[in-house]
Amino acid sequence: MFKKILIANRGEIALRIQRACRELGVRAVMVYSEADRDAKYVRLAEEAVCIGPAASNLSYLNMPAIISAAEVTDAEAIHPGYGFLSENADFAERVEKSGFQFIGPTPESIRIMGDKVSAKQAMIRAGVPCVPGSEGELPDDPAQVRKIAKSVGYPVIIKAAGGGGGRGMRVVHTEAALINAVAMTKAEAGAAFGNPAVYMEKFLQNPRHIEIQILADSFKNAVYLGERDCSMQRRHQKILEEAPAPGINRKLIERIGERCVSACKKMGYRGAGTFEFLYEAGEFYFIEMNTRVQVEHPVTEMVTGIDIVKTQIMVAAGEKLPFTQRQITISGHAIECRINAEDPFKFTPSPGRITTWHAPGGPGVRVDSHIYSNYFVPPYYDSMIGKLIVHGDTREQALARMRTALLETAVEGISTNIPLHRELMVDSKFMAGGTNIHYLEHWLEQHKR
Repeated sequence: MFKKILIANRGEIALRIQRACRELGVRAVMVYSEADRDAKYVRLAEEAVCIGPAASNLSYLNMPAIISAAEVTDAEAIHPGYGFLSENADFAERVEKSGFQFIGPTPESIRIMGDKVSAKQAMIRAGVPCVPGSEGELPDDPAQVRKIAKSVGYPVIIKAAGGGGGRGMRVVHTEAALINAVAMTKAEAGAAFGNPAVYMEKFLQNPRHIEIQILADSFKNAVYLGERDCSMQRRHQKILEEAPAPGINRKLIERIGERCVSACKKMGYRGAGTFEFLYEAGEFYFIEMNTRVQVEHPVTEMVTGIDIVKTQIMVAAGEKLPFTQRQITISGHAIECRINAEDPFKFTPSPGRITTWHAPGGPGVRVDSHIYSNYFVPPYYDSMIGKLIVHGDTREQALARMRTALLETAVEGISTNIPLHRELMVDSKFMAGGTNIHYLEHWLEQHKR
């Protein structure tokens, strides 16, 4: 096991990794920007290094500053958390070339899965079902593009090969709009991701967003930890998640989970990862793989009892997975609400000082958050300030516990999206389970404030 790990992130995930290090008896070095000087995990740290001013590109995205911090503190490994540099293959490569262990997959795995076209091709080779579409990057010849669209069938979606976070996509309903849509998406992709390549997929009308969590070690052992339903989304951004997914046959989950495990073994994948699928009419269609720990990992931890972050660290240190697929069981139901510093219905960011913070409690309640009373939420980063997670023996019990926990939670001084979550927890369609990825946006249209 490592003696010292540098945590190259901020917010609740930095605190989450710090806790995992403490359990493992590993010293954690926290890096922080000037805006995060008073963060809870910085105050609690055994060692902390300021790596630059508030702007992300000068701090949390500053590769030389992070590697220098690892050098001066004699850290042995770097955990990137999620976001920022967590899926940057160049960063993973620089970390390893500088003599540190990157707590995540190999740079090669990150590159393959980071490019949506190469990821899809790898999945097809591994027998993982994919959305019908172009076999690779779209050609420049308009006639060929029209031919591909005709064979796939309208509506189609044009996607950036290097895209992510819901950006670089355009839905096309008619042939007349196709070529212009491809050109616009290419231009956007080149500007946003430095890669103008785009590909085409069938646009599924009412799918759910289901993901499979996997863990793999360096000895070609891999397991899947069940599934999560992340269909409650706004502009492709997840709002709340749950595990397991309501109303999906367990045999179907087992079959898709085994294929994900097989794909991991074939590509020599190491660490935590998530296969994301669209699910419609009893069929799974691969869309992308995230080569890092997910924001929503706690719901899987709650139903499996497995600490995903600790396992990430153990695997990176060269240990074998401490469990087999047969030892993994799904128990009860878990729900996670993302708590964001924003207007609950207009979604405008709400940075500022928190005058009151009261966390909920009770059986099956977990709060992952770095905030405290008098904490100042900086305006420079993502608006998420915490996650509220509950576990129950059944989905109904989990829903009841989440309603109570949301009622108990008090955040004053800034606006949060807690009022939105309170309303969703009593929405009849969500309570019934199985809502699709468009449901929340339709709901918001009907509940305009």
